Amino acid sequence: MSSALKASPQGSSSFRLPKVPFWAQILLGLVLGVVLGWIARSGDVGWLVTTLDKIGTIFVQLLKLAVAPLVFFAILISITNLRNVNNAARLATRTLLWFMATSLIAVAIGLAIGLVTNPGAGTDLTSKDGAKPDHAGSWLDFLTGIVPTDVISPFTELNVLQIVFIAAVAGVAALQLGEKAQPILTLSQSVLELLQKALWWVIRLAPLGTLGLIGTAIADYGWNLIGKYATFTADIYIGCALVMFGVYPLLLATVAKVNPLNFFKGAWPAIQLAFVSRSSVGTMPLTQKVTERLGVPKEYASFAVPFGSTTKMDGCASIYPAIAAIFIAQIFDVNLGVGDYLLIAFVSVIGSAATAGLTGATVMLTLTLSTLGLPLEGVGLLMAIDPVLDMMRTATNVAGQSLIPVIVSAREKILDHEAYAHASASPLDDHDEPEPQLAAA
Repeated sequence: MSSALKASPQGSSSFRLPKVPFWAQILLGLVLGVVLGWIARSGDVGWLVTTLDKIGTIFVQLLKLAVAPLVFFAILISITNLRNVNNAARLATRTLLWFMATSLIAVAIGLAIGLVTNPGAGTDLTSKDGAKPDHAGSWLDFLTGIVPTDVISPFTELNVLQIVFIAAVAGVAALQLGEKAQPILTLSQSVLELLQKALWWVIRLAPLGTLGLIGTAIADYGWNLIGKYATFTADIYIGCALVMFGVYPLLLATVAKVNPLNFFKGAWPAIQLAFVSRSSVGTMPLTQKVTERLGVPKEYASFAVPFGSTTKMDGCASIYPAIAAIFIAQIFDVNLGVGDYLLIAFVSVIGSAATAGLTGATVMLTLTLSTLGLPLEGVGLLMAIDPVLDMMRTATNVAGQSLIPVIVSAREKILDHEAYAHASASPLDDHDEPEPQLAAA
């Protein structure tokens, strides 16, 4: 009997197993996760809840496993790669300015939505339902937290902002040393490629991770919790959608003068993974790959994407704290004025890097509340719903992290328009091994 898994002789009847695109695998995992989560919750199936939780937890742990060394070597190499880019200083400056500009637009949209919808009105939540977080962000923490006290703790405690600081110092020092630093840079490049290869294998598990994470969210929270925060949840999703599918395409069409549809076609795999994993840094290898495939020069993308993954947070640092501040103010019956709204915008634009240093959007929210003088107990009101919100916030973050390099490259006339026009919708597919053929009986 002939083997089933081998190449068929020329001329014989054979067929190729259908190739399922990565986006379809993610979608399938999403649907199965919702179904299994609903079954686990409605039927009180304990072993299924545990299984879904373990699958999701292991996937996130695998993503986070290489975060610290990945950020360090990515930032280090990206800074040294800038020496190969013309007008590197101008590129870096314009990247930062565009980060700030889009953050300002995002926070303005968040404030507008919050003022129109009054998300805290009509709920049965009171100030007694809130609880202070274990750690609150502050400007002092942000400023003093940039510089580490030693070189070990940032990696063991996963303080991304401090890791970025160490890597930036090392990168600038390497540039100053010139040829003497080349052996270290060669080793660093090899380690970075090794880490990216390993993370690429983890990314391939995203459909399975999707199933576990979404299933766990449904099993734990169900629909009742979302219903209780219906207006607030809708505000976050609508705000992020307006930025991602309204502001970003408008900037692409008017500033970069490129087709927005091609951007989403190329960037969609990274946006999907961000939605599932809720980790901008964990998604970084895929974000950088899709950004390069959109025609951004590799030397520039290797700087802009890692930099953006730690500081460019339109979802977590702009839309979310703006709407959340209004929500909490209404629950605690605090009136906000024009000056308070301007403070929210200031915190969002200047303090967004704080999201990298500690615990994501929660720290950014406590930083906003403390600046406004709002009760920090309000954070406790939103902790239960946070995982549901974080999916859309992170997807928006990653979309922006890929968008800005495209805009800057187009403005600087270094964008490969041919590559942009033909960006693959599923970059993972090009790295799949050849499908086995089944010989006809």
